[in-house]
Amino acid sequence: MVTLASLWLPILLSAILAFVASYVIHMVLRYHRTDYRRVANEDAAMDALRPLNLAPGDYHVPHGSPETMRDPAFIAKMKKGPVVLMTVFPSGEVQMGSRLAWWFVFCAVVSLFAAYVASRVLPPGTPYMEVFQITSTVAFVGYVLGNWPNTIWYNRAWQTSFKNTIDGLAYGLLTGGAFGWLWP
Repeated sequence: MVTLASLWLPILLSAILAFVASYVIHMVLRYHRTDYRRVANEDAAMDALRPLNLAPGDYHVPHGSPETMRDPAFIAKMKKGPVVLMTVFPSGEVQMGSRLAWWFVFCAVVSLFAAYVASRVLPPGTPYMEVFQITSTVAFVGYVLGNWPNTIWYNRAWQTSFKNTIDGLAYGLLTGGAFGWLWP
């Protein structure tokens, strides 16, 4: 059996590779620029929201519960619209340092799970392709499947989830490659 401790190098390398690939995808290829649409009159929308002094967090407008969703007043609000699901960030400059750090931690956690599954089912000396298949599949699942419920339940654009799936495929393949190469 392969120990997790013996897989520290492929865990670290695969997390670094996924991290760098995400940089290339978002900063060089930039095909995620169309993930969010611009509000037609952005300044007016921001001016309308500002006096509400919304704390950072997730909001749904109109807000309902299972009990109120049959209420004629709630149904009228839904029909009148707009129906909005939004995330409010803190005001000010975007703090990329902490977000990048958390993204790297996430990449390492996905690699750790890939390592764990592979270490339970693959012995030392397993051929590259077998290690690649198991670890890339586990990593793909870790990077991708959590995105689809946002499209299914929250109307996130199908195109965005598809692009995230392509990204996750790249991260998964890089993870599988690192593990296949460095498997004990």
